[in-house]
Amino acid sequence: MASNFYGRDFRLGILGGGQLGKMLIQQALNYDLKIHVLDPSPEAPCSGIAHSFTVGRFDDYETVYEFGKNLDLLTIEIEHVNLEALNKLVQEGVEVHPHPSVLRVVQDKGLQKQFYRIHGIDTAPFVLVENVDEIKQHRNDFPFMQKLRKGGYDGRGVQALKTDEDLYAAMPGPSVLEKFVDFEKEISVIVARSPKGEMKTFPAVDMVFNSEANLVEFLYSPSSITPKLETKARELACKVAEAIGLTGVLAVEMFVTKTGGLLVNEVAPRPHNSGHQTIEGNVSSQYEQHLRAILNLPLGDTSIIRPTVMVNLLGEKGFSGPVKYEGIEKVLMWPGVHVHLYGKSETKPFRKMGHVTVASDELSQAKALALKVQKTLRVISNGSLV
Repeated sequence: MASNFYGRDFRLGILGGGQLGKMLIQQALNYDLKIHVLDPSPEAPCSGIAHSFTVGRFDDYETVYEFGKNLDLLTIEIEHVNLEALNKLVQEGVEVHPHPSVLRVVQDKGLQKQFYRIHGIDTAPFVLVENVDEIKQHRNDFPFMQKLRKGGYDGRGVQALKTDEDLYAAMPGPSVLEKFVDFEKEISVIVARSPKGEMKTFPAVDMVFNSEANLVEFLYSPSSITPKLETKARELACKVAEAIGLTGVLAVEMFVTKTGGLLVNEVAPRPHNSGHQTIEGNVSSQYEQHLRAILNLPLGDTSIIRPTVMVNLLGEKGFSGPVKYEGIEKVLMWPGVHVHLYGKSETKPFRKMGHVTVASDELSQAKALALKVQKTLRVISNGSLV
């Protein structure tokens, strides 16, 4: 692969045209790659910068097959794609990374949990249920998290069930019931693996969530975990990547328990929100590393350049409509602040509209400035309040 991607006719496709695809294209330009994108929205962030942009559903067999059949290499920025079409493309000689077999496991949270159990990877205790009636049979196990096996994304399809009263809001459909974990913090490690088996991990980051929307609000790099636990976390990420047969990058989200253990929560076989800080904070970004991996090139240096904090720019509560960024001029005056806007024309409460990376010589300084950024740079709307 590495020997032929320099050809002017090399065609690399992405299923999904959101912000992850946009940032992947920004890196691909440095390699003089022409990127072809499929997304259902004609106004997706990639629509104006891809070499070609096709409007269509990435979960539809015919659409994905027709899009991919003339490509040399196909990758993803979202897991919820049509696997039957990808398997057909692989049979016909198109390289697909991550492989459809990886996506089959990741698309189904139940298969994910069973995968961890089979491969001796520590994870929170769980049971699988088919419907609300079966959930009621486990009321003696309160509290637990209900996670829909398929279709959940960005905090959707996940909710806490703590009492009988919560059962009225239980989501229908096959689900994972996961016991609450007494954890100290959540971390993420991004690991890259190439077809020849080379693996490299990025240093762990601490994740801080918005409790209302169940979305990552801040990332802290480097993590505050001990060097010994950092080594274990990076080894665990490599174990997951190798066991699942990954090519590309894999974000491995973990709980750090009060007793100092590590439990794998979920994985994402693509560039991930928990790696955005690598663009400014590390020698190589997760996007460059993903390209290097799927092209079978030597993997890049993942070392931290400076301590960084990433803050997600989420749509403000109470606003929906054409987007307006309030305070952007002010934050751009502050040293170490890097603004990334995703190009989404419409905002709504808690929608990911961009992110800001704050770099500093000390993590404490970056944290303080990131809080100022969050309070100052607001994602609102020229439209009416909701």
